[in-house]
Amino acid sequence: MRVLVVEDERRLAAAVKRGLEASGFVVDVACDGVTGLHMAREGGYDGVVLDIMLPGLSGYKVCAQLRAEENWVPVLILSAKDGEYDQADGLDLGADDYLTKPFSYVVLAARLRALLRRGAAPRPAVLRAGDLSLDPAARVVHRGPAAIELTAREFALLEYLMRRAGQVVPKAELLAHVWDDPDVIADLNIVEVYVGYLRRKIDVPFGRQAVRTVRGAGYLLDADGG
Repeated sequence: MRVLVVEDERRLAAAVKRGLEASGFVVDVACDGVTGLHMAREGGYDGVVLDIMLPGLSGYKVCAQLRAEENWVPVLILSAKDGEYDQADGLDLGADDYLTKPFSYVVLAARLRALLRRGAAPRPAVLRAGDLSLDPAARVVHRGPAAIELTAREFALLEYLMRRAGQVVPKAELLAHVWDDPDVIADLNIVEVYVGYLRRKIDVPFGRQAVRTVRGAGYLLDADGG
């Protein structure tokens, strides 16, 4: 499996290369963000190990640009930045995993193998269904250029439906994943109420019908946004 390591500390990059090669990977190295982005675009890699603090272009920007281009190569961020917000930012921008320095080569290789088993399936940072878009990190929803204000619960419901766009989602599944209050977890009617709220915000003002009721089965959000 071919892996690209983007790391500006040359001694560390060489050590990571040796460690991964000892685990059976074929490894190339880039020492700045611009070169790393170019190689990730053109190299046909199975995975990318990406530092954050890089000359030329940060690891955050490299990852965000790849995802903006719909390049879904698995990305593991390997960084000395160990703050919870640093990790959240990396994952929200489209990285698949985050490992902090210092690290174990055994764990690094194992996490890479896990990522490569999943493959390069689409994992957009911004969810889209036609002209309906939802950004989980920024917590914003748009229908075309128009911003839509949602409550936290409405946002969570829409996000789950958009992640399952084109599929029928049962009410019980929505309750289990969107509501965590034991007092309402058994009340399927609460889902119907909030679907109604959503429709009045994302569909009715725009003359659309994105969220459909599938009688006896649940709800479906059209992949084309209605």
